[in-house]
Amino acid sequence: MDSLKNGEFTLSENSIKQDLSLLIQALDSSISGIILTDNQQPDNPIIYCNKAFEFITGYKRHEIIGHNCRFLQKEDRGQKERSILRKAVEDGAECVVEMRNYQKNGTLFWNELYMSPIKDEQGNVCYFIGVQNDITRRKKAEQELLHQQNIMESQIQERTKSLKESEDYLSSIVQTVRESLVVLNPEFEVLSVNDHFLKTFKVSREETEGKLLYELGNGQWDIGKLKELLENILPTNNPVEEFEVEHDFPHIGKKLMLLNAHRIELEGQYKDRILIAIEDITDRREIERRKDDFLSIASHELKTPLTTIKGYIQVMQRLLPDSVGDKLKEILNKTGIYVERLNSLIAELLDMSKIQTGNIELHKETFDFDKAIHEAVENMQAATKTHHIIIRGHATNNYTGDESHIIQVINNLLSNAIKYAPDSEEVQVYLSRVSNFLKVSVSDKGMGIKIEEQKKIFDRFYRVGEIQQRFPGMGIGLYVCDQIIKNHGGTLWVESEPGNGSTFSFTLPLDEGRFNEQ
Repeated sequence: MDSLKNGEFTLSENSIKQDLSLLIQALDSSISGIILTDNQQPDNPIIYCNKAFEFITGYKRHEIIGHNCRFLQKEDRGQKERSILRKAVEDGAECVVEMRNYQKNGTLFWNELYMSPIKDEQGNVCYFIGVQNDITRRKKAEQELLHQQNIMESQIQERTKSLKESEDYLSSIVQTVRESLVVLNPEFEVLSVNDHFLKTFKVSREETEGKLLYELGNGQWDIGKLKELLENILPTNNPVEEFEVEHDFPHIGKKLMLLNAHRIELEGQYKDRILIAIEDITDRREIERRKDDFLSIASHELKTPLTTIKGYIQVMQRLLPDSVGDKLKEILNKTGIYVERLNSLIAELLDMSKIQTGNIELHKETFDFDKAIHEAVENMQAATKTHHIIIRGHATNNYTGDESHIIQVINNLLSNAIKYAPDSEEVQVYLSRVSNFLKVSVSDKGMGIKIEEQKKIFDRFYRVGEIQQRFPGMGIGLYVCDQIIKNHGGTLWVESEPGNGSTFSFTLPLDEGRFNEQ
């Protein structure tokens, strides 16, 4: 009888697994984007998305999991539909909205969202399911139809005159910009170039216009990556921005070029033209390389004498006789503090130079993640008397990664939360597990960050204007943290409002296969 029961249990368990597998396959086969959010966790994070959702938004799964759905609106936060969604979440109700969202590359798309709560047996809302469809074409058609209805026949002549004036105006702008511009037809023949192109690549207008781009200069422009851009990438991804092409030209030498390409679809003679803007970044990249080399060398050279100075100070502190005055003890203690601060800055410079040169190494080992975070918080708490650090939640006790680098990220986020919230007494750390990702959030009640500056805050050497005036620093820490998290296959982001503090969060994949793919 027991074996029969066991057999029945196994059969039932296998049946459930098959049903679950079939359900996931069905969701991934849907042409509608589908997400699940966890209403039991703070900020209702996304815990599942299907492949259609990734396709519609342009984001990969590891960039989606753990975020609130509002990240798709980017800076466009004034839509009334956001209030409708927020009210539905608060009431545990279903709703349907049409709203503007933005893909990862910034492209606007209209989203028709159906959202419905999932309740447990007691009627409590545990999750929300969202089904979204891209209705951009329909919206565009509606807008174009409305526009056409408002156009009067009497405006045709005025439009023709305006178009001619615009052509002349545009031509004068094209000739004066400090970038090389090329206009091609669909067969990649050069229709026109500006003077900057002629000067940069040392060619004449007669040698260029009317010729096939690949045949210019006896085949100098027959470049593999350029062909890939024009023939494979641009037709399916218009426009293409900041596409790097490096080529050794026989007469002018090696050039590193940054290309922006746009297929223009206008009326009449401009239909299906291709505009290419070429920025020569050869010199700029060489300057950046020299600067990185200088920072790397300078950091290494400073590290050795600074370590020696630190050692001497520690020896002096130990050898001080009891009779020495408090003033000298205070001077030595302050000297030790400033030497340690300088040591941290040099360490950040060394980390940054390793990242820039691709020499940063990950020493992956399995460790107790939650325990490591708790220890880092305890150490930080012991060093600060002004703030109380509260840690809640659980992520995992079994994570494979570089423990020292992860702790470096936690220490940096905690230090910033304390440093930039001097009038607050509390910093919160929240650990959670979202699908097959772990998530860590560090929140403060400090000065906050403007939304236009949030996009730049992880850039190297960037510092928010108000922070730069009030607090010292070089703008390296968050850049290093971002690169460490990316090297672990995760994402780091910030949500903040001026005057209402900031929350820095990162996710890390728990699946070893995903980690190795990054």
